[in-house]
Amino acid sequence: QVQLVESGGSLVQAGGSLRLSCAASGRIVSVDTMAWYRQAPGKQRELVALITGAGSTNYADSAKGRFTISRDNAKSTMSLQMNSLKPEDTAVYYCHAYISAIGIGWNNYWGQGTQVTVSS
Repeated sequence: QVQLVESGGSLVQAGGSLRLSCAASGRIVSVDTMAWYRQAPGKQRELVALITGAGSTNYADSAKGRFTISRDNAKSTMSLQMNSLKPEDTAVYYCHAYISAIGIGWNNYWGQGTQVTVSS
């Protein structure tokens, strides 16, 4: 059994900052690409940022220059530092990871989501 647990979502004023965290747990052998997605009300889930096992990163245009994704491979954790937040960043943020677990092999996993609300 593998679980992803997000934390750090909150209500913040426009221009403020938040740091989201995601922790993977279970009988993990290896964690490949990890990513943050978000879903605003009435909209499709979209990729915000991803980071490969080697540390390469990719960002949505909306996140470039404001968000920074990072990971700690030893702890199987990932973070998203979000600065200069805008009301349009309001969404539920989901952690995603491609993980190999004992007895299961490679699978995609999602966290339960954490709410980020940016007030104007």
